[in-house]
Amino acid sequence: MRHDAWFRDAETGTGRWELDEIIYRSPTGGLLEVTHDIEALKSRSPAAWMQLWDSRYKRTMWPFGSGVWGKKEIVLPNIPDEDIVSLDEGGTNLFWADRFGREIGVPDLWVKQCGVSHTGSFKDLGMTVLVSQVNHLMKSGKQPGILGVACASTGDTSAALAAYCAAAGIPAVVLLPRGKISPAQLIQPIANNALTLALDTDFDGCMRVVQQLTEDRKLYLANSMNSLRVEGQKTVAIEMVQQFDWEVPDWVIIPGGNLGNVSALYKGFEEILALGIINRIPTIVCAQAEAANPLYRAYKSGWREFHAITAGETQASAIRIGDPVSRSKAIKALMRHDGKVEQASEQEIADAMARADRTGLFNCPHTGVALAAMLKFIARGEIKKGHRVVVVSTAHGLKFGESKAKYHTNTLPGITPTYANPPVELAAKVDAVYDAVMRHMERTRP
Repeated sequence: MRHDAWFRDAETGTGRWELDEIIYRSPTGGLLEVTHDIEALKSRSPAAWMQLWDSRYKRTMWPFGSGVWGKKEIVLPNIPDEDIVSLDEGGTNLFWADRFGREIGVPDLWVKQCGVSHTGSFKDLGMTVLVSQVNHLMKSGKQPGILGVACASTGDTSAALAAYCAAAGIPAVVLLPRGKISPAQLIQPIANNALTLALDTDFDGCMRVVQQLTEDRKLYLANSMNSLRVEGQKTVAIEMVQQFDWEVPDWVIIPGGNLGNVSALYKGFEEILALGIINRIPTIVCAQAEAANPLYRAYKSGWREFHAITAGETQASAIRIGDPVSRSKAIKALMRHDGKVEQASEQEIADAMARADRTGLFNCPHTGVALAAMLKFIARGEIKKGHRVVVVSTAHGLKFGESKAKYHTNTLPGITPTYANPPVELAAKVDAVYDAVMRHMERTRP
């Protein structure tokens, strides 16, 4: 069964450009979106779609074992299987945060661990689609002028791009804000042989440079303003519903920086709603760091105005973005579905992250933003005990070991570590160790 997909103007829903074209905006300057032939997709029943996708999930038949490519018909339907570049992305753990949930009064709490992936972040989901399409364009000769792929990044995008390009043998160029990403994030593109350029600016400055750099189309733009990325990222929504045996949670909370993630989440839910697989869309919360909160400010104004800001220092470095490229898509989706936006201070981020870690998680600061936002909705009584809540964890905590260590040793600037657990230095004597163990047991006894 053949399905079709194409680009159209995301603002107006008009226009048609083929996916094999190199185009990132409509002639009027608006962002694009990938549109699928939903009527053709409806020729298969909802039950048949669920059965097909379940039959592929985490199996070994190429490329359908991938959490993204198992849903190829609604992602990138016409690309040849042999052109796909996959590192077995998706299929990540939907972690039942039972202990933490009971502690905060929401026992049906889940954390979608998107950072348990090849490069340690949810960016893998979108990058497999984008790099596969570039691989297809280069191998087919449809765009012979492409020399490689480029992106601006706060860390995770560059890691994903570098890994997927390395797997495909495609040159990658990444622009990073010098001194503003973690050492673990910096080493990833270096290790995967990407040209790694550290610029004396912030992410927004890198984004301006990379847009100019890719104007002549010799380098293909890999940032989330390229709507192919959204097609992979939207599978988070489909996959979490699949993991709940095709039931929809009540709340989904996701951190937001450049805002491609929240618009992708809505797109995934909207498309399976149109196919009759689900009958409602959950309440979605986009969570921002207080130091980088332009979307939150627009939300608090009643969506009357949006102003870019200069983002400040934040532990959540991957969402330190003051002028998000995908804001128009995110705002449109949030307004259409009565979505919500919340912010979190640096103290709230650090404490939420550490508190959840104590119950078996190991969170990145961006997940800390989402957890802190969730705690505010619980405190206000909006999230209730009987609600099923999913927090989307966007990256692995090991990428941010330095800041987590500073929290526990009380050396994180401006933060009083409520849940600090520093290492205890002792003489190598049994009595000293025994006393330390007994003191610890007394403090932690239920």
